[in-house]
Amino acid sequence: MASVPAGHVYVRHLSPLGGAAPGAHSVTRLADPDPDDWAQAAQGRWWPPAMLEPAWVRTHARARGVDVVHLHFGFDSRTPAQLASWVDEVHAAGAALVFTVHDLRNPHHPDRARHDAQLDVLVPAADALVTLTPGAAAEIRRRWGRAASVVPHPHVVPLADIERAAQARARRRTGQFRVGVHVKSVRANSDPLTVLPVLAEVLAELPGAVLQVDAHRDSGLDEQLAGLARLRHVDLRVHDWFDDDAFHSYLHSLDVSVLPYRFGTHSGWLEACRDVGTTVVAPTCGYYAEQGPVLDFRLDEAGFDPESLARALVTAYDERPRWGASAAERRVQRAEVAAAHDRVYAAALDAARAAR
Repeated sequence: MASVPAGHVYVRHLSPLGGAAPGAHSVTRLADPDPDDWAQAAQGRWWPPAMLEPAWVRTHARARGVDVVHLHFGFDSRTPAQLASWVDEVHAAGAALVFTVHDLRNPHHPDRARHDAQLDVLVPAADALVTLTPGAAAEIRRRWGRAASVVPHPHVVPLADIERAAQARARRRTGQFRVGVHVKSVRANSDPLTVLPVLAEVLAELPGAVLQVDAHRDSGLDEQLAGLARLRHVDLRVHDWFDDDAFHSYLHSLDVSVLPYRFGTHSGWLEACRDVGTTVVAPTCGYYAEQGPVLDFRLDEAGFDPESLARALVTAYDERPRWGASAAERRVQRAEVAAAHDRVYAAALDAARAAR
């Protein structure tokens, strides 16, 4: 199997722990090729994905015995014509195409037209479709008349770290209530400057509450955040990108993580929060609330309701929900996710054989 990409944490966690389950088909995922030398396996960098090159499919797919190509991420920069050419090569190589629709609205694109055009190529052409939530599956059926298997997002944080995070949170007695917003490098769907004044105002009235605002050095928001930083209950931190361990530790240090998104579909950030026991306050756009328990507030391209955000914060403060997914639950889920993908691949191969 060629997964595009293979090295992403989501894709790595589609495999069962300890190998294939009894009676399951054996799934072997090829390593990502080095973008600069297709003969070598990638060493940490899979972008841009070599497997999305028609020439890679022509020269490697049949030779490597690839019977399924599973597309996840990495096609943002491809034109619809380029994707159509790639799809043709996949089918010409005799492989089935599986496409997981992670994003129905690309969070990196300010306008939806390009991503819609890409989906108009990929969704009809796939031999099988997967998505993460029932709402996304219903939208896929509504827009393209295709059925998509709904398979939930697996864990993001390593299982051993999930266990350690749960133990540490149970022992934590800080007296603080720490709410975090990470403005990152301000991708297209993120609107932190809209929600931050409301967060600062509400948390100022809650004893022990702290608003932690993290920003990358290249966020360009120094001036806008300077005023907030002068407030006694605001903790502004400007730094370089977190590696995975630092990211997981950051999320674990929070009681609440607020997602300031005006549009989007699903969120790996939300899943990482569930892994470490951090409550998520999520916008009503997309299908975040279908991934797992969240406190929601109205934020989308049509508008923002500050009162709904205030209510969500006060509820989180008063009730201190514990909605994290335990390591045991994630182990069971991972086995179920692997088995579901095994069924999808078998169905895709049957569909591909019938069609061709």
